[in-house]
Amino acid sequence: MSAARRFLFLQGLAGPFFTRLGDHLRALGHEVHRVNFNAGDAAHWAGRPASNFRGSVDELPGWLASKLRELGSTDVMLFGCHRPVHLASITAARTHGACIHAFEEGYIRPNWITVERIGAQVPVALPRDPHWYREVDRLLPRHDDDQAIRVPLALRARQEVAYHLCNAVNPIFFPGYRSHRPRAALLEFAGFVRRYAAMPVDTSADAGLISDLLTRGRRYFLLPLQLNGDAQIVHHSPFLNIAEVIDVVLRSFAAHAASHTHLVVKNHPLDPGLGGHGREVRHRAEALGIGRRVHYIETGHLPTLLDHASGTVVVNSTVGMSALSQGCPTKALARPIYDMAGLTSRVSLNDFWRDPEPPDPALYRAVRNTVIHATQVNGDFCTRRGIALAIAGCGRMLEELSPLEQLLKRHWAQSAVDSGNIGWQPECRVMSPAGSGV
Repeated sequence: MSAARRFLFLQGLAGPFFTRLGDHLRALGHEVHRVNFNAGDAAHWAGRPASNFRGSVDELPGWLASKLRELGSTDVMLFGCHRPVHLASITAARTHGACIHAFEEGYIRPNWITVERIGAQVPVALPRDPHWYREVDRLLPRHDDDQAIRVPLALRARQEVAYHLCNAVNPIFFPGYRSHRPRAALLEFAGFVRRYAAMPVDTSADAGLISDLLTRGRRYFLLPLQLNGDAQIVHHSPFLNIAEVIDVVLRSFAAHAASHTHLVVKNHPLDPGLGGHGREVRHRAEALGIGRRVHYIETGHLPTLLDHASGTVVVNSTVGMSALSQGCPTKALARPIYDMAGLTSRVSLNDFWRDPEPPDPALYRAVRNTVIHATQVNGDFCTRRGIALAIAGCGRMLEELSPLEQLLKRHWAQSAVDSGNIGWQPECRVMSPAGSGV
């Protein structure tokens, strides 16, 4: 076994994943400690070694720097780099020299979670060079779908409810904590209840609309919405919110799409229904004179919609990868990991409605396979089976270099040999801004 490490866990998802991963690492002989930022964190950790941070986020860097020194932490674990408590923590962890392991929802959906390593100075990111993927992919084993995972929406909802019910006592025990979510949990729960109570009616109406589009052979584009508070919208896009996305896309569609073309706007399945997206879509479409050609749906079988769409417009959603997998022309309005020549359309959004460029299927397979090898672990964060699979795949965290660092090192070294410039220099690694799908 490798030398014992000292893991410090920060915030995870509202579920048991971090607790079980911590237990697994402890069973391997590593030291495991956690920082509880709120009552939900403390309840999930259930009495295991932990420290409670009760101050404001402004006090966190200094407090955490002291805690890292006290514990001698070698590794820091977190879910969601852009949560306020993590933005404040990453700098302290880098200064301390700890290896930071960042978990996110999978870039490839379903069946995968994302596990990436944040470097001591700058993040090591996936390149944007199509040639790099074609070359590297030839060296890798084939990654198909591995073991299929189904995460019941009801299970995820129960875990969220349990976590946030605990947080009702935060004003007493964690007075400095402020959530990263844009709305109060109670308000979101009320929205979910209302939205899912209407789901049977919405499902029937949406199925009829989709059937009519397909039966009549209508040419349509798809706009799948993301969540308002999604870090990929807030931190990695030019948009302030989803209403702005809707406005930009509908204006372009009205001005530049052929008059016989339709647009289907599909809501995110985890949206609490508080943003009034349906009302916004209908209002903007009517104002632009395209009310009969723009359709808003709450539900719908995504693979069927993608299979028949003339194109898909995304900001940086993981739906983009699904669209590319089905050969659907895709226009990205931000910089997700799949936004590169040969995959996403290079024309402007205005031109995309009339000239959607299809992806190169061979390049897509190379990118998908490389992304899975470098950053993805089979499993999920919610179910017992999915968590067990994910924990088994997280053994990569104990290696000196992450899979992505190994690929970059190997490819750089080969390029250096070919050019006569021997020796790998980490600061020369290919970097790019972060940016993934939800």
